[in-house]
Amino acid sequence: MSTDSKSIASSLLPEFDLEMAGTRKVLERVKDEDWTFRPHEKSFSMGELAGHVATIPEWLSGTLNAPSFDMAPGGVPAEFPRPGSAREALALFLEGVKAARTALEATADPAFAEPWSLLENGKAWFTMPRGAVVRGFVMNHLIHHRAQLTVYLRLRDVPVPALYGPSADES
Repeated sequence: MSTDSKSIASSLLPEFDLEMAGTRKVLERVKDEDWTFRPHEKSFSMGELAGHVATIPEWLSGTLNAPSFDMAPGGVPAEFPRPGSAREALALFLEGVKAARTALEATADPAFAEPWSLLENGKAWFTMPRGAVVRGFVMNHLIHHRAQLTVYLRLRDVPVPALYGPSADES
């Protein structure tokens, strides 16, 4: 499918590109020496959070290419990649972005209205139109955790990159 200026995919691509570029800048600031940093005992470590952020673009491909995702098929929790370094997280992120962009470009408008479900052991946690999942569950989820990661960077005295305008560290 070619994305013309009137398609849903073509309207989402500029936002996708902006958010992925910003997320890349944040992930590029994560240092291996801070990988185990945890601001609170209930918090992810920096590495766990960076790994989570790095894998979210892959969710977009899954959302667009399948009618559902089961977090615990047969009662067994799904396995997700766990990068062991900042370099691995960035590589995983870049792979996911490439696949996600390809999937987004190839998605025809009617597919965005089709239902998509998040399941656990076959039982639906929620079902929403695929377009709402792309925006809410994938993009907003990524932005939320990326913001957490910028706080971690600040706490480790790592300059926070500009995302939607200048940061205190970049003008």
